[in-house]
Amino acid sequence: MAQSKGYVEPSFERDTRYINDRITTDGAGEGEWPVEAGRYRLVAARACPWANRTIIVRRLLGLEDAISLGLCGPTHDQDSWTFDLDPGGVDPVLGIPRLKDAYERRQPGYPRGITVPAVVEVDSGKVVTNDFAQMTLDFSTQWREHHREGAPDLYPVALRAEMDEVMKRIYTEVNNGVYRCGFAGTQEAYDQAYERLFTALDWLEDRLTHRRFLMGDTITEADVRLFTTLARFDPVYHGHFKCNRSKLSEMPVLWAYARDLFQTPGFGDTTDFAQIKRHYYVVHHDINPTGIVPAGPDLSGWLTEHGRESLGGNPFGKGTPPGPVRDGEAVSPEGRA
Repeated sequence: MAQSKGYVEPSFERDTRYINDRITTDGAGEGEWPVEAGRYRLVAARACPWANRTIIVRRLLGLEDAISLGLCGPTHDQDSWTFDLDPGGVDPVLGIPRLKDAYERRQPGYPRGITVPAVVEVDSGKVVTNDFAQMTLDFSTQWREHHREGAPDLYPVALRAEMDEVMKRIYTEVNNGVYRCGFAGTQEAYDQAYERLFTALDWLEDRLTHRRFLMGDTITEADVRLFTTLARFDPVYHGHFKCNRSKLSEMPVLWAYARDLFQTPGFGDTTDFAQIKRHYYVVHHDINPTGIVPAGPDLSGWLTEHGRESLGGNPFGKGTPPGPVRDGEAVSPEGRA
């Protein structure tokens, strides 16, 4: 997500112009960089759903030793995401206070939004890519040499054609759909966005009634992409973005599915509800000019039984869950459910 001077538009359109270089196994193509453990740093923010995806996938695949993690704070100014969680407000590896500095090293006068997630080359301090959708697919397909033993196949070849269609609909109608509601500047734009969003959520409710995960018996990239929106639905999107036909907790299938994922290592243990709420309610001044962060909702329900085991399957199939969260990467106590 990018920082902005204002968010509400007559009809919200996301800027999808990214630095679309890739990190590939051999780095031989145009705009490609080679896979190399320790060479790159993933800069993310727990508050941002697009960045949260990369944190989840990195943990599920066990890439912690290969790709270091830098975390920006939940709020930012009009200029850049900042490293205000770190001592002195400076990233300890890159040595910069603002993510914008890494964009400027890649392209002086960088003209577009300073977005997370971004992969930065440590030695040069330059952003390699901020193309978040391709980034996680490349973690799965290009970094296999560095995956942990028992890592899941999040983008299985046999399912890719169907997965791509499912993920496209999730992106356009749900991931981006909540923003079309929240940033709508006219009643007509909001009404259309609202209808599209809940039509898609009803489709997902139906799809997940008889299958445990979006693509079947095990987790895939598609589940990661849907989860980060569902995790923010009741704390933020229902009220702040006016996505209020029903709460997630009032959609029985999606609520059970979301809890199943949340209680799976890699999902809930990377989700920080305190940072999520602080980001949306503080940064979006034109939607919430007081900057007041609501105390609710009660998040203890995320830890209740979900009953999805009755559908069969296993999140990791023949693989294994990731081990404990690495030192220094745990969600703070106030951010947990």
